Amino acid sequence: MRVLAGTLKGQRLTIPRGRTTRPTADQVRIACLDTLVPYLPRGPFLDLFAGAGGVGIEALSRGAPSATFVERDGAALRALRENVERLGLRERARVLRADAARAVADLAAEGRRFAVVFLDPPYDAPRAADALEAVAAGAVLLPDGVVVLQHRTKSPPPAASGALTTWKTRRFGDTSLTFLVPKVD
Repeated sequence: MRVLAGTLKGQRLTIPRGRTTRPTADQVRIACLDTLVPYLPRGPFLDLFAGAGGVGIEALSRGAPSATFVERDGAALRALRENVERLGLRERARVLRADAARAVADLAAEGRRFAVVFLDPPYDAPRAADALEAVAAGAVLLPDGVVVLQHRTKSPPPAASGALTTWKTRRFGDTSLTFLVPKVD
């Protein structure tokens, strides 16, 4: 797997061995980040269920000022930390070993706000709904920010709280990206 665009284009990313994570396919990463280009310079990027960090690193490569990565799988965390170090991103990246919903609550309590929140939970995992609800309720999204949920196309995304509304959904075979933005009163 490689960084696909930006200042780090072509750099290899370490991915964990085994089946504990599912790296986001190149086509999906390209479409996702192309859509997010206007949002990236607005503020920090939050990568929940980050795996080896491919999406968040791509965001840093394309202009996000900083990124926070949240992952709890040990093998994925080792790969993520190796990628951050090898690519010289330590000063722009924060890596947290935590449950996604808990991390969102902690980040909100710290007063952290993000221009983009990306969630790529394990497909069909109940944690997806918890994490999305935490994002919707946790005040971690900037008012002009966007939330992106990667999910199985056959499984509609869990309903968010009243704070978010669906902007658009992009489909790529078995994978879909649903983009959510804050509701305007």
